[in-house]
Amino acid sequence: MGQFDYLAIGHITHDQTATGPAVGGTVAYAGRAAQILGCRTAIVTSARKEYDLEAALPGITVHHVPAQQTTTFANQYNGSGRQQWLYGLAAPLGADDIPAAWRRSAIVHLAPVAGEVDPEIIRLFTNSLVGLTPQGWLRRRDETGRVWPTRWHAAEAVLPLAAAVIMSEEDLPDAAYLEVCRQYARLLVLTRGPAGCTVFLGDEVRTFPAPVVAAQDLTGAGDIFAAAFLVRLLQTRGNPWEAATFANEIAAESVTQTGLDAKIAHLAAILQP
Repeated sequence: MGQFDYLAIGHITHDQTATGPAVGGTVAYAGRAAQILGCRTAIVTSARKEYDLEAALPGITVHHVPAQQTTTFANQYNGSGRQQWLYGLAAPLGADDIPAAWRRSAIVHLAPVAGEVDPEIIRLFTNSLVGLTPQGWLRRRDETGRVWPTRWHAAEAVLPLAAAVIMSEEDLPDAAYLEVCRQYARLLVLTRGPAGCTVFLGDEVRTFPAPVVAAQDLTGAGDIFAAAFLVRLLQTRGNPWEAATFANEIAAESVTQTGLDAKIAHLAAILQP
């Protein structure tokens, strides 16, 4: 246990899919992507005590906060997009759950999926490049478990503390909220699926198209994009334009494969020198 290149914080999830249960959650996709990008990777997460994290996250160091249940999502896709339900929620993650020796990791990725990460955690990392994927803070669920977009009350206080904020068009509760995020984030990246991404840095706005690929499975593409962007941002000492181009390429390759293991194996193969 010690300093890592990439530390991701958030819930690993149990996803109910049309083909059966699957490992999910931003920490799983981003953490494994960072790993094959050459990072010594660690994850802080919560799930049932019996959850086999070694099988889900091979070769990654995990600090496991045991819970009575694992966060579970079910997704339905139709012509209007995705509908999502949240069934079960693991334990919340706060400052006391972050091992002291991990607080100087080079990259820290706060990756909530269901509001489980205390945003005040960001203040622990004074010597790290901190990236946020705030989708989990932009979700609420109703009495049926259905997930709906919502505004995040802590955005004004937390977004300015991050080196980069990466979010999807699907995360926005309304079109006007993009301007709210632009106002507070130093560097904001909006992912736009097959259309690529738009990078906002101060008054400068640049759009980067994604490579055209034969998409098979879009799951986790945004999470993999986030890992690739943060890793390349650090490698280039803060060049968001190069990071966006690289992340687009990696995310595009990921959607040509189905399932987390297949995506990671494919990326590992194309990244070999």
